[in-house]
Amino acid sequence: MSELSVNHLLGIKYLNKEDIQLIFETADHFKEVINRPIKKVPSLRDITIANLFFENSTRTKLSFELAEKRLSADVLNFSSSQSSVKKGETLIDTVNNILSMKVDMVVMRHPNPGAGVFLSKHVKASIINAGDGAHEHPTQALLDSYSIRETLGEVKGKKVVIVGDILHSRVALSNIFALQLQGAQVMVCGPKTLIPKYIDKLGVKVETDLIKALNWCDVANMLRVQNERMDINYFPSTREYTQQFGVNKELLDSLDKEIVIMHPGPINRGVEITSDVADSKQSIILNQVQNGVAIRMAVIYLLASKIKQ
Repeated sequence: MSELSVNHLLGIKYLNKEDIQLIFETADHFKEVINRPIKKVPSLRDITIANLFFENSTRTKLSFELAEKRLSADVLNFSSSQSSVKKGETLIDTVNNILSMKVDMVVMRHPNPGAGVFLSKHVKASIINAGDGAHEHPTQALLDSYSIRETLGEVKGKKVVIVGDILHSRVALSNIFALQLQGAQVMVCGPKTLIPKYIDKLGVKVETDLIKALNWCDVANMLRVQNERMDINYFPSTREYTQQFGVNKELLDSLDKEIVIMHPGPINRGVEITSDVADSKQSIILNQVQNGVAIRMAVIYLLASKIKQ
């Protein structure tokens, strides 16, 4: 069996096309496993994984934990709010203390961009980046592409618009890298204040008119506005944002074609999308959640295979 070209999953920019293909093929297998009556496989019975979340997370943390348990790994959960980090302990000391308990793999979410890369250079365990600041969120981008592949047959040649708070979004950056690697066309759409200055260097189209963007695309990935990362106001009001960049059923039905609606969650219902859009047949949001477990199982399994060697 072929293997990943990397020993860690730090970001999509470190992967190649073959890596993504291998992750998807492995996820196909695990998707079949998690739909069986007995959802566990003994693949990683001798692997110990530590989940280190230095930032709040519900969905990603639960998804990783479920993926690890489905693979029969031993799981160690760490939350910085109840840890010695509060007492001033450094990241390396924290992780080395955990690794001294014979941990093989670390899944880490951290507020600082590059924290996973930094860690991978200082510790022996395999690192999976579960989100580093506003930088990358590789497993989210993989599950998003996997969901597009499942719905539309392939990612290559598809037109995908990412709508919303591009500036503060690690999901947007990882998605741009993953989609382009697979041959999709990518556009970003949102208020000018929430589109990074460097974005055109990434080879993406930029559109500030939502209707034009939706008429162009096959898939719209709707991002929430990340108020917790904002220290200034980037637009006048939530109501005005919704009027310009929110998608409701009436708008969706007025388009020339039927498009696929995605959202990485958590959804601010009534802001970026209304409930009747989130729950419509064009939405694949719940498929994304299910695919998240299969993708994370695939990533963990493939990286663990390299540890075992």
